[in-house]
Amino acid sequence: MLIRRDRAMVAVTIMLDVAFHGGRTATVSAADMAERLGMARRGMEPLLQALSRAGLLDSVRGPRGGYRLGRPRRDIRLSEIVDVAVAGGAAEVGDGADGPVGPLQVDVVDPLWAEIDAAARSQLGALTLDDLLKRAAAAGLRRPAAEPISFAI
Repeated sequence: MLIRRDRAMVAVTIMLDVAFHGGRTATVSAADMAERLGMARRGMEPLLQALSRAGLLDSVRGPRGGYRLGRPRRDIRLSEIVDVAVAGGAAEVGDGADGPVGPLQVDVVDPLWAEIDAAARSQLGALTLDDLLKRAAAAGLRRPAAEPISFAI
């Protein structure tokens, strides 16, 4: 796979999970999200905080607290999610870090990667969370029904 699994992919998956399981009204707990995604909650917290600071998620405190979308899903572009995730991440190889150097890298590979990056960003800018939810429905995934509130003691 050309694009590696990193903070950007995890951020998109987190946002999709919140949209799928909660949306703008219900909250999704970080613990439930971590369990569904097979991740450690500690590892997700920095991304959740960054997405909240950017206004993409709302953080709700309290016993029924968790996260919900900060804006309608049709208004959240994948490029915004990726920008937030990448801004908070460590430098990657090729970003001035300990990557390859030399004329082939600088004159051939770096410009190629810039073209690929521009194409990927263009595609991400054209897609919203709503588009991903439509893909989930087309794949046969069903959103969970809300659990009825039980007043039994």
